[in-house]
Amino acid sequence: MANTSEDLALPPALAEVAEVGFEWEWDEEADEARGCDFEPYNQFEAPERTAWWFRLWTGNQEVDGSEFRFFGKTGSGDYTGFWLERPDAAITDQPVVYIGSEGEHGVIARNLSDLLWLFASGLGPAEAFADPGSTAQPNEALRAIAERHAPGGRRSPIQIVTAAQAEFPHFPDLIGAMLR
Repeated sequence: MANTSEDLALPPALAEVAEVGFEWEWDEEADEARGCDFEPYNQFEAPERTAWWFRLWTGNQEVDGSEFRFFGKTGSGDYTGFWLERPDAAITDQPVVYIGSEGEHGVIARNLSDLLWLFASGLGPAEAFADPGSTAQPNEALRAIAERHAPGGRRSPIQIVTAAQAEFPHFPDLIGAMLR
C-alpha cells in the first residue's frame, strides 16, 4: 500500500520545529560542539525506509521498526522518533526515543510537549540522551513554539528525561530483545 503525504505529515508543532531547524558547529579552538546536531525531516520517514534501517541497525531481519515513526536524525545517523507504545493515543502523546548509531538508545521525552521543551532549552535528542544536565543556549524560536503548543509544560531537561525513563523503564529490554 502506498503512503499518502497525509500519512507521513508531521504534527503541526513538529512541522514548525522542522521549519526553524537547528544550528550546529564544531569549534576547532575550544574542541567542542555548539548547538544541536539534529536534522528534522519535513515528514515522517516512510515505513519502508524505517524497516530497511531498523533491520540494519538491529542485525535482525525479522523486525521492521513499525513501532516507531522517525522524524529526524543527527549527522552521524542517530535516529529520533515516536515510539507507538500507548494504545489508541495520538502520535503527539507517544513517547519520544533516541536510537544512536553506535547502539545507544533510550526514551528522552514522554510526549511531543516534553520534546518541545527540550528543544526550547537548547538540547537536541542526542544531547538530551547523553547529558540532560548540560548547559545549553536556549533557543528563542523553539521556545515560542513550545509556549504555543505546550503551554505550562516547561520543566528542566533533567526532569523531562528522568520522567520519561521512569515511565518507560522497559524500553532498553525491548530493544535488547531485537538485537542480533
